Amino acid sequence: MVAVSFIAFLLLFVFVGVLSFAKKKTTSEDYLLASQSVKPWLVALSAVATNNSGYMFVGQIGFTYMYGLHSIWLMIGWVLGDFFTSTFVHKRMRQMTEKRNVISFASLISDWHGQHYKKLRILCGIITIMFLGTYAAAQLNAGSKALHVMFDWDYSLGAIIGSVIVLSYCFAGGIRASIWTDAAQSFVMLTAMGVMVYMGISEIGGLHAFTEGLKNVNPTYMDLFPDKTLFGSEAVASILFIMGWFFAGIGVIGQPHIMIRFMTIDDADTIWKARSYYYSWYILFYALTITTALAARLLIPEVSSFDAELALPTLAQELLPDILVGLVLAGLFAATMSTADSQILSCTAALTNDLFPEKLSSYKANKIATVFITAMALLIALFGSKSVFSLVLIAWSGLASAFAPILILHALNRKTTENQAIAMILGGFGAMMLWRYFDLNDITYEIVAGIIGGFIVYALYGLALKCKK
Repeated sequence: MVAVSFIAFLLLFVFVGVLSFAKKKTTSEDYLLASQSVKPWLVALSAVATNNSGYMFVGQIGFTYMYGLHSIWLMIGWVLGDFFTSTFVHKRMRQMTEKRNVISFASLISDWHGQHYKKLRILCGIITIMFLGTYAAAQLNAGSKALHVMFDWDYSLGAIIGSVIVLSYCFAGGIRASIWTDAAQSFVMLTAMGVMVYMGISEIGGLHAFTEGLKNVNPTYMDLFPDKTLFGSEAVASILFIMGWFFAGIGVIGQPHIMIRFMTIDDADTIWKARSYYYSWYILFYALTITTALAARLLIPEVSSFDAELALPTLAQELLPDILVGLVLAGLFAATMSTADSQILSCTAALTNDLFPEKLSSYKANKIATVFITAMALLIALFGSKSVFSLVLIAWSGLASAFAPILILHALNRKTTENQAIAMILGGFGAMMLWRYFDLNDITYEIVAGIIGGFIVYALYGLALKCKK
């Protein structure tokens, strides 16, 4: 019955995606940007589903299960950072997308001021394909892991199922199909997490028993701030911890697969509506995720052999009837697919419109490229080594460090030369990698070094240009 329920939800996603076929136009602009005709609520739900990848169902729940209440700062910092940049970046992005008549994230960055920086466009396209292609493969693998745990299916089967489903609706309707499916998936994700919260707290014995039980996990489990000291001060440690996740939220604007959603909205003046839906849904979902993890800690005792990242499917099996277990598993799988499809289409746009615009920019070429990118992601998922998947650990930070500083400057109408922009991207990425290399994440998240590094390069390069004059 679990498998039947799970498959039913997957077929629903495919059906929603294929429905978009009726509205499609056979143009590259429609395939990759939905002719900039998407309603604000659809943009918002799609962006939420894309942002909340398998990490929320696996990593966030695992982190909260292990470390407790201070994981709330991941939500607070991330949402505030994301909101801060959305107040001045998103609308400008949508306006410039239409003004410059571009249909990809990298082309928008390189053509923002109408100067058509070819080397910058190619560099951004390469970075997009390298990171998002690997990231999409990791999403397929995350779904496989869940299916293996629930059904004892072979690890490869989940990746194959996910890639076939994603390809079926992306090939049919392009980004419009991806957005429509994301919206359906976001409802399933939220419902699944809501069911887990209700059933978990009920099993514990109600809210009072829930809160009292959490106090007894260990002395620091419900502390609001992490239990560590940096530079001789707990306050400094807490500030740096929160700052790291604030910068992670800023880094959302550096993610092509998320920001392309806001480029598809029907009117730049409706961005505020999309933001209202987006943050309301996002905060609710994040809060349910944290609450589910706390309930899991009380219902599933911590043992040395238990993988905390499997807390959600394990708890679902223990608490729910089969049909609802299928719902929760579908929610987890939907989270991975909603991110993978967005990443595959962003890689498609990078390949056809950023690397080879003269040869591959046609509608047919874009569809063929989608097949190629999906196959590439599946092969990485099936045969990639651990060293390949280590790229996923730096994908978010790498994209944020490379693209967020220059997008912020663009939105503030600050011009750069092509070489200056390239130096910013390489400098931001390099600073982030050095932070990782020297294992400084205990101080603060590496993305802080990457974004600040990009701005430092901008300032130094500008100073050097002035000195030459």
